[in-house]
Amino acid sequence: MIWAILAAVVSSAAYGVSTIMQAVATRKAAGLAVVTQPLVIAAFAVDGLAWALSLVALNQLPLFVVQSIIAASLVVVVVLARYVLGTRMRPVDRVAVLVVVAALVLVSLSGGEEPAAPAPDGFAAIMIVASTVLVLLMVACYRSGPPIVLAVIGGLGYSGAAIAARAATVSDGIVATIFQPLAIAIVLSAVAGALAYLRALERGSVGTAAAVVSVLEVVVPGVVGIWVLGDRVRDGWDAVAAVGVVMALAGCVALALSPANASAEASAEAREVSPPVREAD
Repeated sequence: MIWAILAAVVSSAAYGVSTIMQAVATRKAAGLAVVTQPLVIAAFAVDGLAWALSLVALNQLPLFVVQSIIAASLVVVVVLARYVLGTRMRPVDRVAVLVVVAALVLVSLSGGEEPAAPAPDGFAAIMIVASTVLVLLMVACYRSGPPIVLAVIGGLGYSGAAIAARAATVSDGIVATIFQPLAIAIVLSAVAGALAYLRALERGSVGTAAAVVSVLEVVVPGVVGIWVLGDRVRDGWDAVAAVGVVMALAGCVALALSPANASAEASAEAREVSPPVREAD
């Protein structure tokens, strides 16, 4: 169990690093051209590493545990913005960091080790259809869709990829996981999520987009995991798990709305003019 939790924590940190890289890159290019930016290409590589580690975690831990830990990547975003971009952490940001860390301890303890169980009949087909619909929605909204809608599509895309990955990890080995129908849902959901999230970062607030994605990628997979995929909370720990998830969501939303995220939006222009000035604590 400890290795699965460690994999989820490292995955979360990698996603946080990737978010900073993508936020900066979206201010140097527009539309699909952003995908050719070196920072975005590097960020996708970091995302790939994070996703591989998340598979390790999803193989042994319930969805609500893994997704709560991964959503805490906002802690990394805010801390990196403080030390790399020279931004100021508000007192509420420091409190939120502690709340998220405490919440993750509660969530991790309430979940326990639980290998993935076989998905219900027809689940793969439903996931493929749902992920295809997400791709179509992303294409329809990409050019002029509201940033909040794009963020919702991004959050649902990441949620779909996590749900399909949890169900797919019951296969015997990584090769078997790749060559199965659920792999189609994983790829389609991930593509829809990544492109929609990038567009949301480009057209709107990093904080708002990150908050929406964080909430959706915890709540949606958590509900599906418990109601459909057989994820369970440890006996007598239901209240602890609920409190932990609520604390994690509250802390992540507070961090998502931190000025540190806004500084990531403007970092590209600021660095071209002058190096960032570190504010005093």
